[in-house]
Amino acid sequence: MPELPEVETVRQGLARWVTGRQIGAVEVRHPRAIRRHLPGAAHFADVLAGRTVRDARRRGKYLWLPLDSGDALVGHLGMSGQLLVQPVGAPDELHLRIRFRFTDDGPELRFVDQRTFGGVAVSTGGAELPREIAHIARDPMDPEFSDAGFVAALRRRRTEVKRALLDQTLISGVGNIYADEALWRAGLHGVRPTDALTAPAAQRLLGHVRDVLGEAITAGGTSFDALYVNVNGESGYFERALNVYGREGEPCRRCGTPIRREAFMNRSSYSCPRCQPRPRTAAPRG
Repeated sequence: MPELPEVETVRQGLARWVTGRQIGAVEVRHPRAIRRHLPGAAHFADVLAGRTVRDARRRGKYLWLPLDSGDALVGHLGMSGQLLVQPVGAPDELHLRIRFRFTDDGPELRFVDQRTFGGVAVSTGGAELPREIAHIARDPMDPEFSDAGFVAALRRRRTEVKRALLDQTLISGVGNIYADEALWRAGLHGVRPTDALTAPAAQRLLGHVRDVLGEAITAGGTSFDALYVNVNGESGYFERALNVYGREGEPCRRCGTPIRREAFMNRSSYSCPRCQPRPRTAAPRG
């Protein structure tokens, strides 16, 4: 699933290619893509027609386009969603779900989703912050993110540090890939109890989270397959800089020890046995 760097890369593309343009017509080709827009496809198309996109914003892994009506078009990419800017008349993608045409007859915006886990909806009055995502915490790239507040909240939790990093109500935008990368940089195993972290250790971890997210944004995100691309259909190349994720058995770039893979929440965690030793007592699962 795309994490913050991938979603931010898409947001930057939308800001460049869609902001300031007026929507002319909307074609919904698969109802599941707008399943969270309860009034249905016809209402979705009608409420967007004639509206001008004012901006492109993000909260964690969610995107939204504030409209001149005061509403917002809210989207989540899910496992395989793509927002692509394509020339009018370009061949339709196999999994094209929604087409947005603009009154200037310029490039159209397409929502493509192979697995249809993602989707979009109109949030009434949600231009500043859609109520549907207001519960999601700020992410560490947000200027209003509180480092002190995060450190205090993290240390109050009675859970494992990786589980805490994936809690979108505590810190948003961090997923499996970047949690593993930040924990390697911090020299912490993912099952380290959060309430055992000192304030300086928690602050250092946050710094590594912010650094790895920033570097990944610069690289355009991480693409392991064709499911994640930017609005121009280009893959990100941060995979080349990954230190642990997906590198089972390969030497740690810091100490040379083979990277290990462990089961974690129906997924996998990657770490260095030497740089990130397991704590003697794991945190309670919460």
